[in-house]
Amino acid sequence: MDGDPRYGAPETLDGQAAAAQNWVPQPHQHWHWHDGTLSPNEFLRDVQREKRRAERSNSPISLVSYRLDDAVIRDPHQLERLLAALHGSKRETDALGHVSRNTIAVLCPHTNDSGARSFIRKLEPVLEGLPCSAVASTYPDDLFDSLARGSATDVAFQPFLISSNSPAASGEYRLKRWLDVCTALTLLVLLSPLMLIVAAAVKWTSRGPAIYKQRRLGKDGIQFTFYKFRSMVANVDDGIHREFVKRLIRAGDNPALGETEEPSAYKLKADPRITRVGRLIRMTSIDELPQLFNVLKGDMSMVGPRPPIPYEAKSYEPWHLRRILTVRPGITGLWQVEGRSRVTFSEMVRMDLRYIRDCSPKLDLRIMLKTVLVVIRCDGAG
Repeated sequence: MDGDPRYGAPETLDGQAAAAQNWVPQPHQHWHWHDGTLSPNEFLRDVQREKRRAERSNSPISLVSYRLDDAVIRDPHQLERLLAALHGSKRETDALGHVSRNTIAVLCPHTNDSGARSFIRKLEPVLEGLPCSAVASTYPDDLFDSLARGSATDVAFQPFLISSNSPAASGEYRLKRWLDVCTALTLLVLLSPLMLIVAAAVKWTSRGPAIYKQRRLGKDGIQFTFYKFRSMVANVDDGIHREFVKRLIRAGDNPALGETEEPSAYKLKADPRITRVGRLIRMTSIDELPQLFNVLKGDMSMVGPRPPIPYEAKSYEPWHLRRILTVRPGITGLWQVEGRSRVTFSEMVRMDLRYIRDCSPKLDLRIMLKTVLVVIRCDGAG
C-alpha cells in the first residue's frame, strides 16, 4: 500500500528499456533466469496491466530498478545474490523481472514514491559491495511532474511509456510516415505563396516575429519546438491560457466551465491577446500551416492528437496520458473534424484514444479530407 514502509520509487531506467521487449539473453552472456523472475516481455506486459488498473483506481504504482554493472552480468553468483535479495524483500503482489540486459526491476502496485524509496533503503545493507545502482519512479505522480518540467524522457520512465507493439495501439502503421512526408511536401509547394503572404501580413501589422515558436509534448513526452503563424501580440503573458486550460481539463465531461465560457478544447473565446490578422488566420486555421515543417522534421504527423503544452500535464488525469505518450501528435485529428470546439476535454481525449485504436491509412485520408471541408466552412474555429 501507499504507506508500506518497505517501499520506494525508481527514478531512472536503462536507456535501452524501449528495446527490452525484443531482447533475449544469449547463452554466452551467462544470464541465468531465476525462478519467479519474469522475462522482459512478461514484465512489461505486467507494467501495462498495472498502469490500466492505476488509471481506473487513481492508485500509484512504482518501479524500483537496479542497473547492473558488467561485473554482475558476467558473474552468475552475484546476479543470483541480487535476485535472491529482491525476491526475499518484495511482496507477493509485486512483480520482479528483467527490463533489459543490464536492468532488473520490481513493479510495486499501490506504492507511492516514499514507499518505493524505502524499499531501496532497506536493501542497501544487503546489497553492499554489489556493483549495481538503484533508481525509482512512480506512475503517474512522478511522470506528471516530469512532463511539466520537460524531462519525461528520463530512462526511469521508459517501461511506463512503452505500449503494445500493435500498429493500432501505437497510432502508427507501416506507410504512415511516408504518407505524412508526401502530404506535407505537396501542401508546402501548393500553399507556399499563401504562407508568404500571411507571414508578411503578420509581420507588418504587429511587432514581433511572423512565426510563433512554443515547446510542446510529443511522443513519449519528448519536447519539441512547435510552429504557428503568430496570431497574438508578441511576448504575451500565458497566464490567461494556463488558467483556462486548468479549468477546461478539470471540468472533464461537465459542459459548464464557468458563467461565460463554453467548453472548447484549447480555444479561448474573446481572447484579448489576439491581433486583427491573428483573428482571421485562426478562424480559417491558416495559423496552423507552419506545422507542416514539424511533420517533415518528424516531430508531428498529419493526423493524431494535438500536442499539449507542458504545463497542461499538471492537470491531467492518468488516463489522459495515453493520448500523448504512445503516439506522434498531429496537425488534425478526429476531434477537429467531428467535435471541433464543441466538445469537452474528456470527449476530446476519448476521440484521440479512438483514433489510436482504429488508426489506418483509410482513416487518416478520411480525416484529412474532412479537415479541408471543416476549414472551408470555418466550422468551430476561432
